[in-house]
Amino acid sequence: MLTGSVRRRSENSEELRWGRTFAGTALLLSLIFIASLAVTRYIGHMEREACFDRLVEEARDIADYVELSARKDREQLKVLATVVAGYPDLTSGELAALMGSFEDLGLMERLELLLPDDRVLTAEGKILNVRGILSFKEEAARGAHVTDRQNDLEDKDAYVLRHYVPVIRDGKTVAMLYGVIVIKDLPIVVNVTPYAGRGAMYIVDGRTGDFLIDTWHPGKMGNIWALGERETARGYDGPALMRGMMEGKSDYIVFVSRTVGEYLYFYYTPININAWRVAVSVPESVVFESSNTVARLLNALLVFEALCFGIYLLWMLRTVRRVTTAKQKRLEVIEHINAVERLLFSAHENREHLYAALDKLSSILDYVRLSFFILSGGDTVRLYVKEEGREVSERELLKSDPTLKMLCAYFEEGRELLLTYSAGELRRLFPHVDLSSVHSLLAVPIRDENSGTLMGILTFRNLPEDPAQLAFIRALTFSFARFCSNLRQRTALQERGDRDTLTGLYNRNRYERDLKDILSRYGDSLTCIYIDVNGLREMNNQRGHAEGDAMLSYVAGAIREHFATPLSYRTGGDEFVLFVPHGDPEILKSASLRLAQALAGKHYHVSVGMESGTCLDSLTALIKKAEARMYMEKQRYYATHERRVAQDGKRPEERYQPQF
Repeated sequence: MLTGSVRRRSENSEELRWGRTFAGTALLLSLIFIASLAVTRYIGHMEREACFDRLVEEARDIADYVELSARKDREQLKVLATVVAGYPDLTSGELAALMGSFEDLGLMERLELLLPDDRVLTAEGKILNVRGILSFKEEAARGAHVTDRQNDLEDKDAYVLRHYVPVIRDGKTVAMLYGVIVIKDLPIVVNVTPYAGRGAMYIVDGRTGDFLIDTWHPGKMGNIWALGERETARGYDGPALMRGMMEGKSDYIVFVSRTVGEYLYFYYTPININAWRVAVSVPESVVFESSNTVARLLNALLVFEALCFGIYLLWMLRTVRRVTTAKQKRLEVIEHINAVERLLFSAHENREHLYAALDKLSSILDYVRLSFFILSGGDTVRLYVKEEGREVSERELLKSDPTLKMLCAYFEEGRELLLTYSAGELRRLFPHVDLSSVHSLLAVPIRDENSGTLMGILTFRNLPEDPAQLAFIRALTFSFARFCSNLRQRTALQERGDRDTLTGLYNRNRYERDLKDILSRYGDSLTCIYIDVNGLREMNNQRGHAEGDAMLSYVAGAIREHFATPLSYRTGGDEFVLFVPHGDPEILKSASLRLAQALAGKHYHVSVGMESGTCLDSLTALIKKAEARMYMEKQRYYATHERRVAQDGKRPEERYQPQF
C-alpha cells in the first residue's frame, strides 16, 4: 500500500510538474514575444536618436571648421594688406608679383586688389575695369567681410566668393585687398567628409537659398528651396525648411532623395558668416547599416585629380593625402583605444564587451592573429583568439600547454616584453610549435599593478615593425590589467556567492546559471547523477538540525571523494546533482554504489539516479530521467528500509541494498 501511495503521489506530482512546465513555457514564449517587440521598438528609437545626434555633431564640427578657416584667412589678409599699404604705386607690376606669389592661401585661390577708381589689379598684373560689377565705395564701407556668391571677373560662368580687407594708409582706405574663393573648388579646399565620406555637406546662403557648397551634387550650383518640392517623410514639412533657413534656426528634415531613391536625413544650422547655413545629409542606409565607402571615394578623388592636374600635381596631392591620412589614422587610433578602454572597463561584467574590445583592437593593428590568455589559480587558462576576417573565439587551455608554459616562464622572470622578427629566434623559443607562417611575434605581459603578479598575456603574430603600434599596445596594458583584476575580484565574489556554505558545493543559483553552458560544452557526452539524502527530515526532527547539517556535510564530502567533477551542486535541502562529462557509465555506476556503501557505514543513506547521453539537444530531459531513477530508488528504499529504531536504541539490520 505504501508503494502504491508513493507511486500515485509521484504520478500526480509528475502531472502537476508537466502542467506547470507547459504553462511556464507558454508564459515564457509570450514574454519573449512581447520583449522582442519592445526591444525592436527601443532599438529603432535609439538608432534614430543616435542618427540625429550624429547629424548635429557633424554639422557643428563643419561650422566650426569653416569659421576657423575664415578667421585664419582674414588674419593673413590683414597682414598682407599692411604690406600692400607700403607700396606707393598700387598698380605696379612689383605689387602684382607679390600677390601672385600667394596661391592657395587657406580657402582662397588667389589675391586681387580693388582700387578706388573701380579697377582691379590681378595677380597676373592685369588692370581690369570693373565699374558696374564691383564698387570700391560699397565694399570699403563694409570693411572686412566675405561676399555672397558672385560671378568671376574673367570667367563669367564661374561663381566665386570674395574675402575683403581694407588697405589703410595714413588712416584712410586706399584699396580693398581680397582673396578669391572659387566655389567649385570649395569642397576640395574644405576637405570635410561627413560620415567618413558617405554623407554630404552643404553651405547655403540663408537669404537666397543658393548653394555655396553641395557635395551631394558636385559641379552643380542649385538652390535649397527646391528641396521643398521633394517628398518628405511623415511628420516633416518642406516649407518649414525654407522658414527655418531664413530665420537662422537649427532643425531637421527627412525627404526622399532622387539620387539614391531612399530617405535622406538632413540637418541644418547657422554659421557666423553672413547669412550662411551649414547642413549635413546622410542616407538612411548609412545610418542603419555599418558599411564604409571612404576608400572608394578617395580613390575616385585621386583619379579625378590626376586627370585635372597631371602627374606632378598628382604626386604632390598624394604626398598631402599620405600626411593627412597618417594624422587622421593617429586620431582614429586614439579614438579606438579610448573605445577599447571603455569596453574593458565593464568587460568583467559583460563578456560581449571583451569580444568588442578585441575587435576594436584588431581594427587598428595590421596583424594576422591576436591572442589573449587570462590566467587563473586553477589548471586551466581562458584563451580568446581574434584572427583576421573571423569573430573572436573562446576556449579553455591547460597551463601545461608548451607555448603558454614558455611564455609564463619568460615573463615570470621579470621581463616586460617579448618581441622578435627572427624566424630562428621563434624556432628557439617555441621548438614544439609550427610557426612556419609566422614572421614576427609580440607578447606583452598583463600584471597586477600592485603585486606585479602575472594575470594575463597578449600576443600578436605578424605585427609590422611600427613603433607607434607597439606604443599603443603597451599603453593598453593598464586597461587589460584592470580588467583582469576586476575579473578576478568578481570571480572570487561570485565563487563565494555560488558556494553552498554548509557543503562547499555549488548552490542552486550557480546550478541554474551553468545549465546552458554545460549543454553547449559537454553535450556530446554527458552523465547526470541525481542524489537525494534519505531521512534528513527524520534526522532533523529526532536529533536536531545540527545532526542533519553534519549528515549533509558528510555526504557532500563523500560525493567529492567518489566523483572528481567540478560540476557538483546542492540543488535543494537534501538533493545533489552532478554532471560528469565524457564519463564511462559503468565506472560511474560503480562509484555510485561505493558512495552509497560508504555512507551506509556511517548509517547515512542516499538514493541515486543516473542517466547518460550523447549528442544532447536538451539537458532538461537528461536531468528528468536521472531524477526519475532517483525517485524509483527512493521508493524502493522506503519500501524495504526499517525506519523505526528498536526499543533498546540499537538500529536493526538493514535489508535495503542500492541498485543502479
